[in-house]
Amino acid sequence: MNTYGIVGAGLAGCEAAWQLAQAGRQVLLYEMKPHRFSPAHGSEGLAELVCSNSFRSAETETGIGLLKLEMAELGSLVMDVAQATAVPAGKALAVDRELFSREVTRRILGHPHITLVRREVRSLAELDGEGHTALIVAAGPLASDELSADLARIVGRDSLAFYDAIAPIVLTESVDMNVAFWASRYAPEDRDYLNCPMTEEEYLSFVRALVAGEKVAPREFEQEIHFEGCLPIEVMAERGEMTLAFGPLKPVGLTDPRTGRQPFAVVQLRAENREKTAMNMVGFQTKLKYGEQKRIFATIPGLGQAEFLRLGSIHRNTYVLAPEALTPELELRNRPGTFLAGQISGVEGYLESAATGLWLGLHLAGKLGLPPLETALGALLGHLRTPARHFQPSNVHFGLMPALGQKAPKKKRKELHAQRARQAWARWLREQPFLRP
Repeated sequence: MNTYGIVGAGLAGCEAAWQLAQAGRQVLLYEMKPHRFSPAHGSEGLAELVCSNSFRSAETETGIGLLKLEMAELGSLVMDVAQATAVPAGKALAVDRELFSREVTRRILGHPHITLVRREVRSLAELDGEGHTALIVAAGPLASDELSADLARIVGRDSLAFYDAIAPIVLTESVDMNVAFWASRYAPEDRDYLNCPMTEEEYLSFVRALVAGEKVAPREFEQEIHFEGCLPIEVMAERGEMTLAFGPLKPVGLTDPRTGRQPFAVVQLRAENREKTAMNMVGFQTKLKYGEQKRIFATIPGLGQAEFLRLGSIHRNTYVLAPEALTPELELRNRPGTFLAGQISGVEGYLESAATGLWLGLHLAGKLGLPPLETALGALLGHLRTPARHFQPSNVHFGLMPALGQKAPKKKRKELHAQRARQAWARWLREQPFLRP
């Protein structure tokens, strides 16, 4: 029986495998762990979350909120497991990362149409004799040097690279609760975030320390290109002393119970697991050296004696220039029959990566065409086929969708985008014969 080969068992690979298998197709899912780990991975489990444990906003009047709805309506494995392993995170969807990976792994291993092959694939030619109906490369942003080099050879030019930075995780009980307080923005009764308030003097001193802190230098052959949506905190600090105060450290909507006033700045920590025994430092992606992280982050009020369960680090993100390298169906122009999914295809973010795998799996199973650009999934896929002088990976957002064609206040624009997206999505779903009830 013909099989579909998938290289990489991260979010995109698992989602593609699940959709193909649910459609009755046989899948061989290749995963190099535990024989080899990327610089950021440490678990043998599938769909390992190595950066944040947040899938971002659940509000339906945001691009990512709409994408969640669309994925769920297509039977997304990732969305189903995320809901089952969610932890409190205010208006965001966050998960217990260990439970999430464990459950995805259990479902993949238990599916009769999926065979997990623990094997490193260093070149696509290795799989040419396997007789796959189609091959999906979902090796993620940390594809091995060998596979990345092979992909660069195939697309005809070097892959590009930029760096995502991983935020530290703090042991909750080591936070000074005489200083820190539980609250969500505009909801002091909520206990979704742990907040460390800063005075103006404390904030400015912290910013100066960030700028002066010793950073990990890139290797000689690596070019540093940062994704604007996930900048290292010290890079933001270098852009101006008030950048952080208007960014991840903004105090808006929070009141320090010690003073009854809004702090000058606030460092927020988000629950890393259901038990809230570990907290993720929101927006604190960093390339500071480990010793510098401990020294500088200890100056944050409430974190003077903090125990860091994980310190921040940087990792390579490899992706192709999608408009040049891929067809609209995510097929490699120079290697027909091979498709890309996930961050390596030119999207950014957990759910965006999973969404490309979901769509590609359903598409190859003969169930889906391309969604309209007015929808979240359609806009995301549209980004990958839109020519650009300097192509960069992107999260899903309303800016990827066609203009509304009318003037409206910011809040109203979001409503109009969301309404149009939902209407276009419903019409499109009705046109997909294999998805009709």
